[in-house]
Amino acid sequence: MSLRPSLNAFLAKARDALASPAAQRPNPLTLVVGNESADLDSLCSAVVYAYLRSTTLPSPTLHIPLSNLHRADLALRPEFTSALARAHLQPSELLTLDNLPSVLDPRATRWVLVDHNALTGALAKRGFSDHVVGCIDHHADEGRVPPTDGTDEPRVIEKCGSCASLIAGFCRPAWEEALRSRGGQIEEPDAHIARLALAPILVDTAGLKAGDRTTDADVQAVEFLEGLLQDDPSYARDTYVDELMRTKEDLSGLGFRDIFRKDYKQWEERGAVLGISSVVKGLDYLLGDKAGGDAEVFLEAFRKWAEEEKKLDVAVIMTTARPGGEFQRELLVWAFNEAAVAVAEGFVDTFGAELGLETWREGGLDLVEGGVWRKAWKQRNVKHSRKKVGPMLREAMNGNSRL
Repeated sequence: MSLRPSLNAFLAKARDALASPAAQRPNPLTLVVGNESADLDSLCSAVVYAYLRSTTLPSPTLHIPLSNLHRADLALRPEFTSALARAHLQPSELLTLDNLPSVLDPRATRWVLVDHNALTGALAKRGFSDHVVGCIDHHADEGRVPPTDGTDEPRVIEKCGSCASLIAGFCRPAWEEALRSRGGQIEEPDAHIARLALAPILVDTAGLKAGDRTTDADVQAVEFLEGLLQDDPSYARDTYVDELMRTKEDLSGLGFRDIFRKDYKQWEERGAVLGISSVVKGLDYLLGDKAGGDAEVFLEAFRKWAEEEKKLDVAVIMTTARPGGEFQRELLVWAFNEAAVAVAEGFVDTFGAELGLETWREGGLDLVEGGVWRKAWKQRNVKHSRKKVGPMLREAMNGNSRL
């Protein structure tokens, strides 16, 4: 008989705790949440950290993993469904924003952030930011998470390929002690949570082969987690990576709106709103396969999403592609008003050289007229993902006195 609860049983317990009448809930509730883009790293990291902190000594406390999206949007992340299946889970078992009680006193909660270190969006608007007690993250430190004096939650902010690597490293001592207490016996829940943790690490580091993104923390995490799968003949690293990447990059069933919101993150700075959509296909795919070769179809779809639906001042698409096996990035920035144009121009002036921006296809998508500014580039410096470009744009927004 397993000494650890299954992931299914753990999630059922977390769901019951969150759905209970206020008087019967744990007080305070401890919730673990990833960032608003709700990508594979954020989603897996929340479940992995919450499960290990809830079931591993020396101080197990129920941590509720909350997926930072609405349930309907889980369908836009087939790579996550694949990772869940390898951990014997289904998307329906997860807790999403739809499960969060509409009436919940922030003072009755404590929040641990994974894959970000500043609470944003709807959760911040509900007043939960003041009750963040810890974080594990691999983005730039925004200085919003207080020191962890007097709390058993971590404040770990370090550069590495995947947040899940930092979680594996932080939880490893207690996890290994639990294994020793069982005489080294690896149980099914150990293997399932290892599979779930491996998914974002292997995707974000291309199976540890992306030298510019892979750190010692990623390598050590993979070695430890794969050690828990040593008796599983169905596991092979390259096969797992290929499966996850194949599902992640399959946009064939999605329309433009779903592509733009599949991996989307938004910020507000000085009253202006910036949104960045990360897309796992290049501009050629969006214009060719999706727009039938008509650039205006693509551009109008993006304008409607960004300007009309999301009310953005600055809208950005960051693409990745691997033509011929070569990893490439592209960047499109669209400013919708005079002040936003100044931000976009300042961004290019300040960071264009560092990003290695080269005009895309002789300016075929560019437009500068009538207070609208739109430009696309090939980004030669492929090391800089949204984790780097987002703060660059936000710095440009904060430095623009016209906003």
